[in-house]
Amino acid sequence: MAHMASAAASAPPPPASLPRIVAASLIGTTIEWYDFFLYGSAAALVFNKLFFPDSDPLVGTLLSFLTYAVGFAARPLGALVFGHYGDRLGRKKLLILSLVLMGGATFAIGLLPTHSTVGSAAPVLLTTLRLIQGFALGGEWGGAVLLVSEHGDARRRGFWASWPQTGAPAGQLLATGVLSLLTTVLSDDAFGTWGWRIPFLLSGVLVVVGLWIRLSVDESPVFRQALERAESRRTEEPEKLPLVSVLRHHWRDVLVAMGARMAENISYYVITAFILVYATTSAGVSKQTALNAVLIASAVHFAVIPAWGALSDRVGRRPVYLLGAAGVGLWMFPFFSLVDTGSFGYLVLAVTVGLVLHGAMYAPQAAFFAEMFATRMRYSGASIGAQFASVAAGAPAPLIATALLSDYDSSTPIALYVIAAAVLTLIAVGVARETRHRDLARVEGGQDERADTAPAAEARTV
Repeated sequence: MAHMASAAASAPPPPASLPRIVAASLIGTTIEWYDFFLYGSAAALVFNKLFFPDSDPLVGTLLSFLTYAVGFAARPLGALVFGHYGDRLGRKKLLILSLVLMGGATFAIGLLPTHSTVGSAAPVLLTTLRLIQGFALGGEWGGAVLLVSEHGDARRRGFWASWPQTGAPAGQLLATGVLSLLTTVLSDDAFGTWGWRIPFLLSGVLVVVGLWIRLSVDESPVFRQALERAESRRTEEPEKLPLVSVLRHHWRDVLVAMGARMAENISYYVITAFILVYATTSAGVSKQTALNAVLIASAVHFAVIPAWGALSDRVGRRPVYLLGAAGVGLWMFPFFSLVDTGSFGYLVLAVTVGLVLHGAMYAPQAAFFAEMFATRMRYSGASIGAQFASVAAGAPAPLIATALLSDYDSSTPIALYVIAAAVLTLIAVGVARETRHRDLARVEGGQDERADTAPAAEARTV
């Protein structure tokens, strides 16, 4: 009976429903990342003047990136809260809440008064809304990738689960595209005065669309069955809190996930956010040129992520992830050398190759992290591993890179910084177990069925 229940839970959803589930996760993550990256781009381009006008330009940029980093500080709290309730109540409810919080905070940023209007209250309000953004995003990622991972079949889980990951480049593409369009049609004065508000206010429209799609999907069948099993056992012994269970049964997996995030997170924000500062201040590239390069590279990034995800279904999560980490580390010195030429073509090449290599880590990450944890602690485990790492990785990355540039006036220490992160990720993923054939319905904390000596039965069927 247990085997039959497991098979039922692991069975893929009807063909018509899986694309809808993927679309619901993808549009939600796209909106969330649009909101998040829009802030990062605005921090690099205009927030230093609007909210920190009394500072030296580079110091103003540092302060602007500091508010950017504050959003990351709230992500672990979001991971804990959303992970706890997502493992108790379900993935869908928490995903709807995260979308409303993120979209509402972003819309409110578009209405904020600047320093010239309300003085020091302006950066305080900005920081508060940034904290709400980070809190919401801390809960979004885990739920989005789990909703797809727990609906899809094991044989193609890497491919299907990689689609919510494309929300990052899609959001980057959308945010950069809107900013690029506005900086093209508006003068610098118009953009700095009121034009920067438009992309933030657009978030309100996007959230309505995202909610309409996200409300139409069903809860994960794997989670529903795990909830039923937990309810039946509750009379025998009280169920532990998801966080307690994660720390008891999956602490090694949390550490692996955190290590795996180092190169992926740091390289991404150096390549997409810090590059807007470096290219304009050190390489003599115009703001518009830098934005266009990121725009083109993000389109390629979006296209390659599902391909990397599909490859991880064939050769495993670890080999693809390790390739990406090693590649990003090796690419850093050529990356800055190409940017330093000031050539648009070389700038596009530098950012595009960097993001393609980043995609080799980011694509299998969704399935890899989901496969590490048991169902009733999966939201908590995946979110904690991913978001706690972001505090040490993505949060300070643009800040550290900008400070290194200010102190050394050279890209060499920045390249070494990314290389060090790549080494940490190579070690973490290198000691991890391969997870490609794990049956999500059968992974239980503390049991040894997580060993991957043979594929699960459903992994051998379409």
